Amino acid sequence: MVPPAQGQAVQVEGPNGDGNAPAGMIMRDPWTRCGLVFRLLQAAFAAAALAVMASTDDFSSVTTFRYLVAAASVQCLWSLAVAILDAYAIVVKRSFRTARAVIILSLGDWLTGTLIFSAACGSAAITTLFSNDFGACSVNPCGSFMSATAMAFLSWLARVPAFIGNLWTAVHRIQKL
Repeated sequence: MVPPAQGQAVQVEGPNGDGNAPAGMIMRDPWTRCGLVFRLLQAAFAAAALAVMASTDDFSSVTTFRYLVAAASVQCLWSLAVAILDAYAIVVKRSFRTARAVIILSLGDWLTGTLIFSAACGSAAITTLFSNDFGACSVNPCGSFMSATAMAFLSWLARVPAFIGNLWTAVHRIQKL
């Protein structure tokens, strides 16, 4: 077999020799479209939490709020990166969800989900401490803290369906091996 010259198109032979791409590569994954929607929601809620928290002057004085800003930043970057991957898969009508890729996505979802959830819980605890126990909302922007915490929880909540879908796909693909 002679290799193609530069600039010539190469036709990929499928399993039946009909010139079609392998069946496992054609887009049949409903999680890609749903995942794109959930990733964009995650990124939007994380960006909103980041923006609201960063708009206050007092967030840097409390370690938990700084942790929320860091976790929301990581969440936003991860969600946008995976959303770009999902959008590209939809555009080229190919699924890039191999067993290894799904495991990496599941681990990344687990890690960023744990970060954003723990940051939201810590921020909720500190906000409750400020508002209920200390009565310090007159000197602190408790409304902004509460809004940022709520956005962080919503970002985590939008992560759950994507995580469960990726985990289910990973287990299904590993069982096929």
